[in-house]
Amino acid sequence: MLTDAALDTIFRAARTHNVWSDKPVSEITLRALYDLMRWGPTSANCSPARIVFVQSKEAKHKLAPALSAGNLDKTMQAPVCAIIAYDLDFNEQIPKLFPQKPEAKDWFNGPAREITAFRNGSLQGGYFIIAARSLGLDCGAMSGFDNAKVDAAFFPGGRIKSNFLCNIGYGDPSGVFPRNPRLDFDEACQIV
Repeated sequence: MLTDAALDTIFRAARTHNVWSDKPVSEITLRALYDLMRWGPTSANCSPARIVFVQSKEAKHKLAPALSAGNLDKTMQAPVCAIIAYDLDFNEQIPKLFPQKPEAKDWFNGPAREITAFRNGSLQGGYFIIAARSLGLDCGAMSGFDNAKVDAAFFPGGRIKSNFLCNIGYGDPSGVFPRNPRLDFDEACQIV
């Protein structure tokens, strides 16, 4: 079992950040983040998530027109903005990722393809946040952006679709909003 301090880092004390220090996030840290998150389970190990780490001024300028007004400044200030996306052709990698059953690639034809890509890519996005926090990074996940503009700018082939954005770096606690309540167990869960 993880310690209380570790659980606080990942969940209980972790906050959504809106203001960032100017401390950069190294490529080594970004690679370590991915190396942790990739181990989280997905359906038939399909691993549809694709991530673009928007870090340079040029790339942020390319992203800016897609951002809502409330997300523009904080994203431009963040050391990195990760575009968490999913690959609609993820099943082409199934023979490599699920070698005990390479024919599983055909399980994901038709409507199951997009549903599986989105669902499992979202799941991997959750792993991304947990991995980032476990490495000492702060996160600011958001959905206030124009997906079509992001996809046109960063994924012009149409095969990869953006899901959500996540600013990462070293947050300034002065920009954190007060902690909002969460639903209690009996409000959100049933045991049947």
